[in-house]
Amino acid sequence: MEFKKIVELIRKNKFVEAKHLLQNENPADIAQLLEELDSETMLIAFRILSKDLAAEVFSYMNKEDIHYIIEAINDDELRIIMDRIFLDDTIDILEELPSNVVSRVLKNTKEGKRKQINSFLNYPENSAGSIMTIEYMSLKKKMTVEEAISHIKKNGIDKETIDTCYIIDKDRKLQGVLSIRQLILNDDYTQIEDIMKSNVIYCNTLEDQEDVADKFKKYDFTAMPVVDNEKRLVGIITIDDIVDIIEQENTEDIQKMAAMEPSEEEYLETGVFKLAKNRIIWLLILMISATFTGAIIQKYDDVLQSVVILAAFIPMLMDTGGNAGSQSSTLIIRGLALGQIEMGDVLKVIWKEIRVSLIVGVILSIVNFFRIYYLQKVGLAISATVSITLFFTIVIAKVVGCVLPIVAKKLKLDPAIMASPLITTIVDALSLIIYFGVATLLLGI
Repeated sequence: MEFKKIVELIRKNKFVEAKHLLQNENPADIAQLLEELDSETMLIAFRILSKDLAAEVFSYMNKEDIHYIIEAINDDELRIIMDRIFLDDTIDILEELPSNVVSRVLKNTKEGKRKQINSFLNYPENSAGSIMTIEYMSLKKKMTVEEAISHIKKNGIDKETIDTCYIIDKDRKLQGVLSIRQLILNDDYTQIEDIMKSNVIYCNTLEDQEDVADKFKKYDFTAMPVVDNEKRLVGIITIDDIVDIIEQENTEDIQKMAAMEPSEEEYLETGVFKLAKNRIIWLLILMISATFTGAIIQKYDDVLQSVVILAAFIPMLMDTGGNAGSQSSTLIIRGLALGQIEMGDVLKVIWKEIRVSLIVGVILSIVNFFRIYYLQKVGLAISATVSITLFFTIVIAKVVGCVLPIVAKKLKLDPAIMASPLITTIVDALSLIIYFGVATLLLGI
């Protein structure tokens, strides 16, 4: 897109030329352009767009710009936008706006759509019902192919997708599904019930959005029907919404794995105090739990005083153990998230990690022994103590790292909370217990 040229035309009041250039661009690209403009220029650029394009661009904009535009435009302009924007996009926008702005939007929305919006806003947060759209194409199973195609041509213009059609009965209960491709390739007088697929994969309105995303990945869907508890079709979820959910869930997992409270706000848009609040809780928990490590060192203070050099290897043992545990936990957390590891696989996972840890532990311990004994010229007994401790630390760290995420999943917790910081804290304490136990045994302290 010719960003500079468009901005220059707007600033020279050459709106017709600017509108012509913008009209040929993708709505997502236009929204990105508007984000880079100052407020006044952004509003002018938005107002010169055609009504349909403005509605599309509106759904791609960030919440700050949306808020500004709603405040800046008049009720007639707002009403035009709300009439043209898809319902699921409307819900996404309203969920992020202040209540006074939401009230104004609803006030300028048609009564029928306003009722639908209110019903959607009543669904639990992060449920299938909260992200679905009601702009889908439904057919009756007694229709012929010719009647169905005629129905789609007449009513499909305002639907979010017509690639997949859903067959319902008189009570709106879901009966089957049919692709537009199947319709086109069949004879005009063939009945829908003879070619529809009756074994339909669907989700419930109260189903968690993460579980819905898993179904999309499993079945390679571009759209999925949503039904209520009586199997009545109430909406569909499309792939563009699922991509957003996957991105959101992945971001949330990454934040939890870094020992932070998840936040949906962008980093640069989040206040300093909120960022601190999101981080400090877990930091306090980890700091307090680290007192166990200090208590262990104090308990074996006489050992350290007898052989002072033992203290020099504590950081290496703790770091290696923490890193080994983090490797395992990261793989297991990701495997659980992708559905590659199930709860029944716990023994297989433990057995595999034990074998991996034995190989890794032996190699690292041997390398470490030669490094300490030959390069650092440390005595044989202390070199053996450190190396033996390293071996057992790695084995235990790998097992702890793979078991804790699975335990969290079993307890209905997010496995991501059992990530690097927590694993490291636990393994640190265990490695010190092993270290001082081996030192006491081998060095006779």
